[in-house]
Amino acid sequence: MSGTHEKILIIGAGGQIGVELAESLSKIYGSSNVVASDIKESPALANNPFEKLDALDGKALFDVVKKHQITQVYHLAAMLSATGEQNPMFAWKLNMESLFHVLDLAKEKHIKQIYWPSSIAVFGPTTPTENTPQYTVMEPSTIYGISKQAGERWCEWYFKKFGVDVRSIRYPGLIGWKGAPGGGTTDYAVHIFYEALKNGTYECFLSENTTLPMMCMEDAIRATIELMHAPIDKINIRGSYNLAGLSFDPKQISDEIKKHIPNFKITYKPDFRQQIADSWPKSIDDREARQHWGWKEKYNLELLVSSMLSNLKTKV
Repeated sequence: MSGTHEKILIIGAGGQIGVELAESLSKIYGSSNVVASDIKESPALANNPFEKLDALDGKALFDVVKKHQITQVYHLAAMLSATGEQNPMFAWKLNMESLFHVLDLAKEKHIKQIYWPSSIAVFGPTTPTENTPQYTVMEPSTIYGISKQAGERWCEWYFKKFGVDVRSIRYPGLIGWKGAPGGGTTDYAVHIFYEALKNGTYECFLSENTTLPMMCMEDAIRATIELMHAPIDKINIRGSYNLAGLSFDPKQISDEIKKHIPNFKITYKPDFRQQIADSWPKSIDDREARQHWGWKEKYNLELLVSSMLSNLKTKV
């Protein structure tokens, strides 16, 4: 569905994913055709038309869609795992009601296509942790995970009932250098680079052997756009696709950082996020994404660490 005739709206564009997605989509469609929106303005989005938008305000969203003649919506606004546990009722309201606003716009034919991200948080302590399959036990233990699991079912229902072209990926932990982390349990893998460069030390909120599925932000953005560009007959999953990049624990990433910063030291002080991490998979089986629309990752741990450090050096 690529082409300059598309007019795209990114909801929650000021977040870690949104900033990089806006940049990548602008290269394809032209920055004037990619409208960024968020509850507050971000200097990182200065190149795009910007609308201040509360994702819970359905009328305001409709007005923005009509004003800019939007055809595609990338709906990224959400309260993430660690933050959501501090404010569960608002996390549920934000994550679910904002999704309904977007799904209803497509149902009523105001927009043609939706991207909505899910997460490995849909899995829980009863899910098989090694090579977690696409179809498996899903008993999430966080409000974020519960809302994402419910969202997957709603997306599939809107597709089956109304033909809404909604597409989704279950993101693992995402590691990028352009946007700030947004309050997720996997955020240690971004913070560690900032602290390594600034102070040479990092106190990790997870234990050293907590293996989690991760992905370089560049790979995640590419996967998102490839999924949206895939022919409609290739998209056979309307809940959300498993997606894998690499898996590592805090000790492995710190050992890799030490190859670049030999004096770097890491200590461990697990907090409430440890329990969340322990309920998630260690590695992901994403053969459906590979078979259906040709997904393949580029970054391994070595490449990821050298890329993060070289890019952040100038920023920090």
